[in-house]
Amino acid sequence: MIRTVAAADEAAFIAAAQASRKLHRPWVQPPCDAKAFARHLARFDGAAHHGFLVELDGDLAGAINLTNIVMGAFCSGYLGYYAFAGFEGRGLMTQGLNAVVRHAFKELGLHRVEANIQPGNLASIALARRCGFALEGYSPRYLKIAGRWRDHERWARVRP
Repeated sequence: MIRTVAAADEAAFIAAAQASRKLHRPWVQPPCDAKAFARHLARFDGAAHHGFLVELDGDLAGAINLTNIVMGAFCSGYLGYYAFAGFEGRGLMTQGLNAVVRHAFKELGLHRVEANIQPGNLASIALARRCGFALEGYSPRYLKIAGRWRDHERWARVRP
C-alpha cells in the first residue's frame, strides 16, 4: 500500500501530478516536470525527510511526505499529503496516512507528527480527523504555496 518514492517513479508521478492539477489547486503544487521531480526526490534523505507513495495495483494513488524530522527532546516531524486524481474519496489515503504515522511512531521513534492544512481544504481536514489528528491551533500566513503566504490550521497526532 505504501512504499518509498524512487527515481523509477518519475514518469508515473509526473503524469499523475499533471492529471491532478485541478484537484490540487490551490492546496498543493506537486512536481509536474522532470526538474521539479528531481528536486522533490533529492530532499528525501531517509533521515530528516522521507517520501512515500500510496499505491493500488501498481498505480500511484497519492503521495505522503514526512519531513523536517527533529529528534532529541522534540521527536517530531511534519506531514504533507495529496491524492492523485481518480483515487480520491476511496479510503486509500486514510490507509496510507495511517500506515505512515505507524511507521513514524514505531520505526522512526517519533513522539508527534503534525499536518498543517489550509482552513478551506475540507477533504484534507476530514482525512486528518479520520486518522486521529486533533486541531491544535491556527497559523496566519504560515506556508508559501503558489506564490502566496497562506493561513494554516495545525493538526497533530501524538504517539499513544
